[in-house]
Amino acid sequence: MNKIYKIVGNLSAMAVTGLLLFSCTSNPDSAGLEYMPDMYRSPAIEAYVDYGEVRGVQNDAMKNSQSALTPPKHTIPFVGTDTAEVLMSLPYHRLPSAAFAQTHGLFGWDFTKNATADYEYNESAKDKNPLKLTAANSEAIFKKGKELYTANCQHCHGEKGDGNGPMVTSGAYAGVPNYTDRASLGDGQMFYSIYYGKGAMGGHASLVSKKEIWTLVHYIRKFQNSAYGTFNADGTSAAVATAAPSDSTKVDAPKK
Repeated sequence: MNKIYKIVGNLSAMAVTGLLLFSCTSNPDSAGLEYMPDMYRSPAIEAYVDYGEVRGVQNDAMKNSQSALTPPKHTIPFVGTDTAEVLMSLPYHRLPSAAFAQTHGLFGWDFTKNATADYEYNESAKDKNPLKLTAANSEAIFKKGKELYTANCQHCHGEKGDGNGPMVTSGAYAGVPNYTDRASLGDGQMFYSIYYGKGAMGGHASLVSKKEIWTLVHYIRKFQNSAYGTFNADGTSAAVATAAPSDSTKVDAPKK
């Protein structure tokens, strides 16, 4: 029995010694191997946190201050070196009406100087979707579009785009449009509405990128025409052209 205890003791000692040795590192600035980092390290940067109290340290000057800030005006995210991607990310060239400051919370934004409230929205009908849909990329675009739609739109506009999402059927909201009845809207008008907001819907410019909005425009077109985004064997579109075909290479120009 003593022999068994001795063997177990030796094995335990060897295990502990090995554990300690493998925890060491030649880097003098390293704390060594971390076996349970999730127990004492935050798994991600906390975007919405009150920095007035962090780990028990009080800082009255920072209490109740906003931690997730809007990027400086006219800045764009770094999106790589692909020219089309970069151009698509440039500041949107259509401006909102000054009334949007009160109706949609766009404080500090640049506003159109045209007195007609819907001038820019009406002008946006001329804009075509710069995200060209092809037989090679349509599946990926619609897959991404579904993800974006489910996360940002479905709760109001419904799974089928008929305006009967759970927020509507519950009675919380009313007047949500049926996408299938809006096929005459131009690509640019749909983009403008998602970007700045329209009616009771708030703007989504801070939630989705411009490329993602154009992706949503493609996905919404599918509600209006089931053949949209399908192609013949020769690569031509199998759908009847909509009021705003998405085959333009027009891109947003920066604000002046």
